[in-house]
Amino acid sequence: MRDDIRIVLVGDGGVGKSTLVTALIKETFVVNVQAVVPEVTIPPEVTPENVTTHIIDTSSKGADHEVMEMELRKANVVCIVYAVDDRSSFQRIHEHWLPLLRMQGINLPVILVGNKVDMRDEEIGQATVLEDEVVPIMNEYREIEICVECSAKALLNVSELFYFAQKAVLHPTRPLYDAREHMMKPKCTDALVRIFRLCDTDGDGVLNDAELNEFQRKCFNTPLQHRELEGVKEIVKASRPDGVTDTGLNVDGFLYLHLLFIQRGRVETTWMVLRRFGYGDDLGLREDYLCPELDVPPDCCAELSPSGYAFLTEIFKRYDVDGDSAFCPDELDSIFSLSPGMPWKHGRFPESTVTNAAGYVTLEGWLAQWSMTTLLDYKQTLAYLAYFGFPGDNRDGISVVSRSHTSGSRKRRKGSKMQRSVFLCYVVGASGSGKTSLIRAFAKKPFTHDYNPTTRTATTVNSVDVKGSEKYLAMQEFGPYDTSVLQSRRQLECCDLLVMVYDSSDPNSFAYLTNLRNNYSLDNVPVIFVATKSDLDYVEQRGDQPPDIYCRELKLNAPVYVSVKDAQIASVFQRMAAITRNPQSVTPALLLSRPHAWSAARIIGVTALAGVGLVSTFAVYHAIKYWWTSVMHSRASSSTYSIPKRNEL
Repeated sequence: MRDDIRIVLVGDGGVGKSTLVTALIKETFVVNVQAVVPEVTIPPEVTPENVTTHIIDTSSKGADHEVMEMELRKANVVCIVYAVDDRSSFQRIHEHWLPLLRMQGINLPVILVGNKVDMRDEEIGQATVLEDEVVPIMNEYREIEICVECSAKALLNVSELFYFAQKAVLHPTRPLYDAREHMMKPKCTDALVRIFRLCDTDGDGVLNDAELNEFQRKCFNTPLQHRELEGVKEIVKASRPDGVTDTGLNVDGFLYLHLLFIQRGRVETTWMVLRRFGYGDDLGLREDYLCPELDVPPDCCAELSPSGYAFLTEIFKRYDVDGDSAFCPDELDSIFSLSPGMPWKHGRFPESTVTNAAGYVTLEGWLAQWSMTTLLDYKQTLAYLAYFGFPGDNRDGISVVSRSHTSGSRKRRKGSKMQRSVFLCYVVGASGSGKTSLIRAFAKKPFTHDYNPTTRTATTVNSVDVKGSEKYLAMQEFGPYDTSVLQSRRQLECCDLLVMVYDSSDPNSFAYLTNLRNNYSLDNVPVIFVATKSDLDYVEQRGDQPPDIYCRELKLNAPVYVSVKDAQIASVFQRMAAITRNPQSVTPALLLSRPHAWSAARIIGVTALAGVGLVSTFAVYHAIKYWWTSVMHSRASSSTYSIPKRNEL
């Protein structure tokens, strides 16, 4: 809501514009006033609406026409003043002033001000004048909010005039009410119906006393006493008996209550309700309400918080009308009618997540889908938390957590205590290698022999249990766009695990992966190789190295062989989830930069061998020394000497 208002007064000369402004300021009637009173600024603390108010007087003289036009362009509301004792000034309203505003393209609320009411002939009643003369003009010019009759001389309705001008800006009637048809406008009705549904927490179509009290507390910060609640229902019942049931107020009664507020000049009450639920002056949900600013640093990502999961679980149970623990299409339509529509229309939902045998989204699949959505586009989740009526600040439904440490460029964010639970996996491989079947199996979808090439990005999500902790994996397949993703540094930074898939029955399939690795810098991305179609005959892969040797050279485990057709998955998804706990163990750049594990052992072994060699050499030296001494001793005692044979040594 705005914090300042500019009220511009226009009208023929002598109708009392300047006198009205002076009477407001001085709280007394001043006979001789300036022709044009300088701009008056009223501080917020002295106004009922707590806004700074600027009041601008204007002159109707031709010489001052440009100044008046400039002020009109800056105005928020226009007061057209006429004198009730001057017939021509009244006629000029629809002959000159209202057409002038339209001609200049000024689409602002207008207040008709009948001044000098103290000068009216007493034989002509106020009601007669308003009904016979003013109402037809108001019906023709819908920009007119209200007509106020006042008297600067008698200080009658002077402050009320400017209060109504403030209300016309802050709480305009036009967006809510069709004065000609005497009914609320469709956008207002739609907004109030949505608010009713959000407040109907038990989904029975009636606001009971507890729900009405919670609505009252949320909007006006005060509860209603029992007799007050009964009084509200009696007011509605008096004119709309079908708007009240034995248990409370239904949607027709709720709408009628707001119609009464508007018709009785309490339009600010309806606006308070609308704004409390995030609506702006155009009756659309405000951007700052849907997507308030949330700081997500580059080394962090967004996930649903515990309160976010709890709220989405509650929403699921509320709209699961048949109680079968799954959302059928009608139930999905019902919940998304609170919003502009389902956010996954262009995706493969509900194929992208867990469903029951009938293809209906289960609670597990519902939470998984929102987990994936939050990771990929947290702003969308923020908006839908607001659409669904998240209590309080919808940012409380989101947690900002550090990304896993996967390379030297990624460091755990200080102060982040929450462990990540949602991870993004890129699934790449040659066409026909079985990527789609693999990610369908992850969402517990049955195998199909039909081959439909992936033409656009497809994502599937499910949860995996890792040592008692639930992790969500969002597996993203890009079809023909593998290369555009892999050459994007920003997109690779978002990847937690690169799943490289090849067809073990196709001799050319693995070469596609090695070419990708040769052409793009992928060594800093955690990776796992998956060989599909293991139920078919194994063929040798063409290339410089077979897959197991290639993986060994990267210090990775050998490829995991799976057969989606035979449901032989080899716990591959559990392996992927486990990798997220220690991504360094499958990141080639880190593995290749470490000293070989066997190098230290070899050094120790060589050292030990060298030690043994020294001992042996020392022993041989002593043996030779002993033999030489013996020979020399024998030579000294005998005249003959013979070199001993090899077997004698």
